[in-house]
Amino acid sequence: MRIFIRLLILFALAVGLAIGARFNPGNVVLFYPPYRIDLSLNFFLFLLLVLFVIVYTIITAVLTAKKMPRKVAAYRQNKRERDGNKSLREALKALFEGRFGHAEKAAVRAADLPENTGIASLIGARAAHYMGQFERRDSWLSAVEHDTTHKVARLVSMTELLVDQHKSDQALDAVRELNSSGIRHIQVLRWALKANQQAQKWQEVLKLVRTLDKHKALHPALSNRLRELAYEDLLKDHGHDAESLRRVWYEIPAADRKIPFVASTAADAFNSRGLFDDARTIVEKSISEEWDERLMRAYREAAASEGSAALLSQIEYCEKWSESHPTDPELALTLGTLCFRQKLWGKAERHMEQALSDAIDPRTVREANLKLAQLHEALGQEEEAASHYRQCAIATML
Repeated sequence: MRIFIRLLILFALAVGLAIGARFNPGNVVLFYPPYRIDLSLNFFLFLLLVLFVIVYTIITAVLTAKKMPRKVAAYRQNKRERDGNKSLREALKALFEGRFGHAEKAAVRAADLPENTGIASLIGARAAHYMGQFERRDSWLSAVEHDTTHKVARLVSMTELLVDQHKSDQALDAVRELNSSGIRHIQVLRWALKANQQAQKWQEVLKLVRTLDKHKALHPALSNRLRELAYEDLLKDHGHDAESLRRVWYEIPAADRKIPFVASTAADAFNSRGLFDDARTIVEKSISEEWDERLMRAYREAAASEGSAALLSQIEYCEKWSESHPTDPELALTLGTLCFRQKLWGKAERHMEQALSDAIDPRTVREANLKLAQLHEALGQEEEAASHYRQCAIATML
């Protein structure tokens, strides 16, 4: 529609000019002694128009020629940018597709454009890392070492890749540099957690787990398992004496001290140092919150000396627990062992037999047979003792 209107206007102007020229009798006389030139007004106007077009064309051509080098440079720059951005997109696509060789080659092309050097270097570093070319990875990362714009991206990438390579010390150096810059976002904390876990710096692991738990950035199962690993390492440190072990134990939050795994690990650690009173207290507090067979094993190991009030108290606790767990083999074995130590022969034999009949775990079966053999041996019943020793040996070979 627009083209039609423009053509209509053009035709109208042409008609108007034709009509105007037909009824225009004027002329133009040009004097340049001794010459005289007579021209019609219409022809003179036509010549002026032609002269204007020629002059305009010449001026435009000169200006265009002057601008040509700049336009050529701009064209080449635009072409470089298009090619660089295309290569950057190809590098990203190849990286996500797992074609790391193609990704690194595309990153090399993309890095020719200064604006893309930082991102291209990070892509190239990741691609080289996933191909196991760690020297090339470090070379890529060093290319953006002084680039402040991509400093955080470089350090986070370094942390992730070094953790993946199990170079925890170097990864933690990168984390410290990030922390000094005030960068402590969730992903950095996750990589710092993995690096500290690899370095077995369990105090730092606990701090990071608590921080991530506050942000709900860890799955509860993973959080609990990391806590257990950390507490296990801290409590089983062979360098602890009695006081340092107690100090470590009471530094653990009260809620975590009641977790069965943590409590049983602590009880084992106290038992190994002969601190049986502490071990019994730990088990009794924890088992009141949640029943766990591992706690029973530790409680059995922490048995008090014969005839003591502590041993009688242990027996009372076990009899109380048996009301709610009448078929638990570990509890029955523990109660039988405690009665055996107190020389309550009948009760000891009854509970040990119950443990043997309910037990499924070979370890429990073996220990129940061993305790029954020792009981019969103490009572002078050699045949029964020998029979249980044989069953204990069979269970050991299973």
